Amino acid sequence: VAGKSSQLPFPIDSANDLLHWCMKTGLTIHEVVMENERSWRDELLIKSELLEIWRVMKECMYTGCHVSGVLPGGLKVNRRAADLNKKLLEGRPDQSYEEWIKSIRDGGRDFKYILDWVSCFALAVNEVNASFGRVVTAPTNGAAGVIPAVLQYFISFCGGDEEKIISFLLTAGEIGSIFKKGATLSAAMGGCQAEIGVSSAMAAAAITEALGGTQRQSLMAAEIAMEHHLGLTCDPIGGLVQIPCIERNTMGAIKAITASQLALQSKPDCAKVSLDNVIRTMWNTALDIKRKYKETSDG
Repeated sequence: VAGKSSQLPFPIDSANDLLHWCMKTGLTIHEVVMENERSWRDELLIKSELLEIWRVMKECMYTGCHVSGVLPGGLKVNRRAADLNKKLLEGRPDQSYEEWIKSIRDGGRDFKYILDWVSCFALAVNEVNASFGRVVTAPTNGAAGVIPAVLQYFISFCGGDEEKIISFLLTAGEIGSIFKKGATLSAAMGGCQAEIGVSSAMAAAAITEALGGTQRQSLMAAEIAMEHHLGLTCDPIGGLVQIPCIERNTMGAIKAITASQLALQSKPDCAKVSLDNVIRTMWNTALDIKRKYKETSDG
């Protein structure tokens, strides 16, 4: 029940805390997170609200893939997701999200085809964001396309039911929380590494667990994803979250999937850098980045 005891069974401030509880209890990351969430609200409510988040993400992607035109603002940026969607589906019409996903799956599993769809999903979300549409902040609006794109990739090409969606979002949310506690989610404070970098790390950990990875592999995937966003500056052209922000979501999504695959094929015990170490490095980098390279500034 909402508002009941806030004494968490598994207090978590760092990735090491999370791993400690996973190793001590044998629970997966998403199971640990669910136990903590139950301190605030009923499990059925948690699941229903997570599925509502996914519903909004789905609606956002579907809308973005079916609306053409020019984005508002002085840059006159053309929407690309709808044209790419039409090209990939070879003009086949759809009347609902379900029909759309079926058509996507029917197109095969060619690497280039899947790669194009991941980019299309991410573009769609951030074109909706850039046109004052409704998105799910994950962890920010400017980085809102990464997690939906990676989750949609997982559902479309790897399989997955409602329980997998719920566990994916629980895991992603916990990784985002750890970054917020140890560094920042704000591009104004940390540059784009704090937005696209964090969203990529969140998605990497979540899909690794969804694909059967261990707790250590999931945390390793998050570390890999962030490691290769370190130092990423943020200064949208014209102060609009359009260039390079929209495209960066495609990059963050692809890096998340790549990081996951690397982690799944690796031995985490041999890793030289922990997730907590990379979070500290990210924060130190954020402090060192000049102000003019941090969001709508003077760069």
